[in-house]
Amino acid sequence: MAKSKEGRLTERQFARIARALAEPRRYQILEQIGASAEPTPCSAIHETHDISAATLSHHIKELETAGLIRIERAGKFMNLALERGVLRAYLDRLAKI
Repeated sequence: MAKSKEGRLTERQFARIARALAEPRRYQILEQIGASAEPTPCSAIHETHDISAATLSHHIKELETAGLIRIERAGKFMNLALERGVLRAYLDRLAKI
């Protein structure tokens, strides 16, 4: 997710992140991904959440669309990494309220 010229999130980007984090399960997934300095295997996330693979895939896609995570593919496997800069920009904007 690109930032605006000023280094801040656009209105659309801000809204996408807010919408993605409004779902408690997505917040938990993001928290789990962020707890590791290394990319987290998708399978590790699936093991800790009692949801179908399709539902997990949907949540991951929403987080990716919001720009909060980056997906690194290795064959049929996915590793997920937190986009800390995007999360910081979101939190900085919230802090100004």
